[in-house]
This record gives sequence, structure tokens and C-alpha cells, in this order.
Amino acid sequence: MTTVLTPPPAITVIPDRPRRPWLVASWIIVTAIVVLAFWSIDINWARLADLPAEIVRYTFLMFGSPNWEKLPEALWQTWRSIEMAWVGTILGILLATPISLLAARGFGPAWLRALLRGLFSLIRAVPEIIIAIVILSVTGLTPFTGALALAINGIGTLGKWGYEAVEAVPSGPIEAARAAGGGTLQVLRWGVWPQVEPAFWSFWLYRFEINVRSSAVLGLIGVGGIGDMLTSYTQYREWSTVGVLLIVVVAVTMLIDAVSGAIRRRIMEGARARVLS
Repeated sequence: MTTVLTPPPAITVIPDRPRRPWLVASWIIVTAIVVLAFWSIDINWARLADLPAEIVRYTFLMFGSPNWEKLPEALWQTWRSIEMAWVGTILGILLATPISLLAARGFGPAWLRALLRGLFSLIRAVPEIIIAIVILSVTGLTPFTGALALAINGIGTLGKWGYEAVEAVPSGPIEAARAAGGGTLQVLRWGVWPQVEPAFWSFWLYRFEINVRSSAVLGLIGVGGIGDMLTSYTQYREWSTVGVLLIVVVAVTMLIDAVSGAIRRRIMEGARARVLS
């Protein structure tokens, strides 16, 4: 008689779920802060019921019968805002690009990298309008004040994007440039820049898009542009003119975003292949 030995059934051991008390505590603290901040705001809850009707009323006041006579002036002020954004972008590129390369790992000493990265974080934490208020005591209420504020704020974002892009490139060309006896500048020029140039162009265009929108906000403090005009007519309750200004701002911003986005996609993805029949 032959005895067939069957293997014992496999026992599946399910590991215990990892306990993360610090994560639970963090969520509890964050939730408590959000709840306390929400309830500490002095909100007239009774007026929330009137909000939909007020939105409809002001929408009709602005767009029911727009004052198209102000369209030429609105286009001119919008052009000034675009000029402000363009100058701020160029200045930000010139200032941020060299120091972003030095902030990358492998191209600058540790103390300098820490200093520059801390500077980038500090600048990003301060809104453009606060920077403009600080420097307007020197430059005055001019479009150049807005351009400088946009340039300084752009250093924070362009610097961070720049050193992250440099650190993400393949190390092969860099090692080849160093093996050939190249110094830091030669390595950056021949080993790094050809790889990061498309990304940098994309960053610059995207920063210009951000500056176009921010330039309208800077007009609220009187540095010129469409934001200054929008603030003036809003204070005088000329809603028909405000409607025209909003139409111009939205249309121009969407047009610039579409053109800039198409250029960025062309830079990053290249030309699409055509199928020849």
C-alpha cells in the first residue's frame, strides 16, 4: 500500500498594520487648528443666504451693459501690465539663473547651497505686493516698482526650479566634462546646460504667465497698469466700466496662457511627427 504524503496547507501570515502614532497626532493637531481658525473668524452667517442674489446682481451691473468707451484705455493699461511682467521676468531670469546653478549639489560649497536655498524659501514666502510696498519708498509708485517686485519674487521660484532641474540631469555628460579636465564653468556649460536648457525655457515662460496675473494685483497699490485702473473704478462703483476691465483682463490672460503653454509644450515635447499619405 502506497502512502501519499500531502504537503501541509500553506499558512498566510498577515502582518500587523504598522502603527504611526505621530501621524495620527499630526492629523489631530492640524484638524484642531483648522476648526479653531474657522470658528474664530467673525462671519455674519445670516448674510450667506443673500450671497447668491448679490452675485447675480453685481454680475448684471458689470456685464449687463458694459461701458465699451473705456476699452482703448483698458487695452493700454493692460499693455503696461504686460510690460511690467516682461521686465520683471527678464530681471528675475538674469538674477536667478546664475545663483540657481550655484545652489545645485555638486557645483557650490555646502554653506553657499544652504544660504541660497534658504534665500529662495524666504523670498517665496513673501507675496509680491509686500515686496512692492517695501521698495516703493525708494522707487515711488511707478511701473518699475512692480517690475522689481516681480523680479525679486521670481528669484525664489526660478532659483528653486533651476537647482532642482540641474540636480535631476543624468551624470554621464557631467562626468565626461570633468574627465576631460573641465572646470566648474566648463562642466556647467557643456555637461549641464545642454540638458537643462529646455526645462529652463519652460520655467521662464511659466514665470512670465505668473507675472502677467500678478501685475494686475500689484496695480492695487498704485504702481500702474490695469490693476490700478480696476481699483479706481471699483472704488467709485462704476460697475459698467469694471465689467469691461474684467473682460479685457480675462481675455488677455487666457490668450497669453494659451500661447505660452503651446510654446512650452513645443520646447519640452518637440514638434509632432506628421503622417505623410
